[in-house]
Parts: sequence; structure tokens; C-alpha cells
Amino acid sequence: MDSRNAKRVMEAALFTSPGTVNVKELAGLVGLNFAEARVLVNELIHDYEAKDTSLEIRDEPGGVRMTVKEHYEPHVGHMAAAPELHKGIMKTLAYIAYKQPVKQAEVINFRNSKAYEHITTLVEKGFVRKEKKGITYILYTTPKFREYFGKSSERKTEAEAPENNTTTTPPELDSTEQPGT
Repeated sequence: MDSRNAKRVMEAALFTSPGTVNVKELAGLVGLNFAEARVLVNELIHDYEAKDTSLEIRDEPGGVRMTVKEHYEPHVGHMAAAPELHKGIMKTLAYIAYKQPVKQAEVINFRNSKAYEHITTLVEKGFVRKEKKGITYILYTTPKFREYFGKSSERKTEAEAPENNTTTTPPELDSTEQPGT
């Protein structure tokens, strides 16, 4: 990959990442060694400094980040996505999305008792909805979930899905993790 394309791929990675990206990771994306990637990152930083734009690329202790310049933050900060959901909540959300419609009790049994808090947070943030059914709740993802995570992550809702959901649990949802993660 030539350096121009490598810079564009790095720029795209910084744009899509919600936080900092390590230069070593950027190097791996474009097939360069660390020193070559560092040079391109520095060029990107200078390119953005030279542009008359509201965005900047910052070198931070944890890596490199694309962000809104401080001057514009008060005007647009309220539009930023909610803080990223922590890993434990994301695993609970992934399980719900994969198995939906799913009983809350099944989620708790698979994840752990922290999932009660996770579900409450996910309902408050609008990613999951709960419907009372007997003594438990049935959980579904919402249109906000599909919008936020992309249409490719959409699974069939109860109206579209067969009555008996016999899907298996994906290997990445390992239930042997530590509590609270």
C-alpha cells in the first residue's frame, strides 16, 4: 500500500474509533513498521493543523485520537455519542441481541447477577426494551440499537422470529468470565 493510501486508512481508523488508537495498531492496519507509521501519523497531524477545519488529530499518552478542536466543543459537545458502554454491559447487550427474544432470567443465568444492572442501563439508554411476561421479562433490542450499531447487527424480532429460538451461543460470549465484566 502506498503512503497516500496508508494515511487514508489510518485517518479512517481514527475517525471511526471512539477513543485513542495505538500507533502500533495503525501500523498493523497498513502493513508498515512502527517508525514508518509514526511518520505518517505525524504527517496526518500536520495535515489537519494546516487545514481550516473543526477537527484535529491529537497525540495523547494512550495513542492518537481524532477529535473536535477545543474551540468548537461547547457548540457540539451535546451531540456526541453517550460514553462508551463498558465491556460487561456490551457482553450483556451482545447476548440479548444474539438470542432475542430472550427471557431476562436466561440472560442473568448466562451472564451473572450484574446483568440486572446492565439491563437497567441498557433500557435507560434505549438499546433494549423489556416486556413483562408472567413473572419474568422478555428482552429485545430496539430501533436505537439497530441505528447505533448498524443494520447489519439487526436480528429478527419476536414477530419475525420462530417461536422456539434454538440458536446456539456464539463462542465470543464466554460465560466463564469474572463477575462484573
